[in-house]
Amino acid sequence: MTQLDESAAMVLELVRLSNAPTTDSLSPSEAREGFLRARFVFNPPSPEITDVRDLSAPGPHGPIPLRLYRDGTDAAPRAGLIYFHGGGWVIGDLDTHDVVCRQIAQLSGAVVISVDYRMAPEHKFPAAVDDAIAATAWICAQATSLRIDPQRVAVGGDSAGGNLATVVAIAARDQVGPKLAGQILIYPSADMTAETESHRQFREGYMLTHAVMQYFRGHYLNSDADREDWRASPNKIADLAGLPCALVITAGFDPLRDEGEAYAMRMVASGVPVTIRRFTGQIHGFLTMGRMVAQADAAIADVAAFLRML
Repeated sequence: MTQLDESAAMVLELVRLSNAPTTDSLSPSEAREGFLRARFVFNPPSPEITDVRDLSAPGPHGPIPLRLYRDGTDAAPRAGLIYFHGGGWVIGDLDTHDVVCRQIAQLSGAVVISVDYRMAPEHKFPAAVDDAIAATAWICAQATSLRIDPQRVAVGGDSAGGNLATVVAIAARDQVGPKLAGQILIYPSADMTAETESHRQFREGYMLTHAVMQYFRGHYLNSDADREDWRASPNKIADLAGLPCALVITAGFDPLRDEGEAYAMRMVASGVPVTIRRFTGQIHGFLTMGRMVAQADAAIADVAAFLRML
């Protein structure tokens, strides 16, 4: 049987010893503040990047804050990654994922643009989807001025952000644009109705618990009926053909593991080129735990390699 990685076990023990309140016992504002503080414990040192600046895209619900990362001084167009942060559509922001975006930009050479989409419960489903689609359309329309190669733009994200990236890719296909070159889906939420083996096996004790998932989904969705909407559960859409090539990263001790891999295999069956990488000993959220989890660097390297091949 696969063993939990020592670093993941250390993270879980640290969380247990901290005796911190669980996310599902907090108000959304309290949970956001706790997630923001946690970056000082789990994130590695912040890499120095040549160009980091805040931007804004227009959206159907108002301006959408963005943050651009580009390392190096040359003016040549580069591959672009539009990144949606994780946090259950309730927590997370540009700062919680600042280090990850810096790492990707530095290692890949791509221009990374992080999207601060609207949060639930103040802005329920599908507000985050609307923002993600609008931000992607604006960034692609501005690609030349942002020194991004418009033929080499990918969308990506972790957890809830991975969910949004899948939805944006499907919407771009069905709305005939913008043309995307790739998807990077990191332990994505792909099916809110799923009762998979990984959901049963890792229901408690592995960071993302069943109670926390219910908390996030309860704040994000308007009703249980929304779980059947492909914009919430992209694995519900009938046809995955014609999507851009994808990198799908999962964690072996993550309740979302099976639904992410099922989505990946459906893309493969539909003729989409997909690379699936399971970090067998890891837990949900490990990408942003590089101070304690060495395999976070390996995942970042996989993302960077994928972007360099676009």
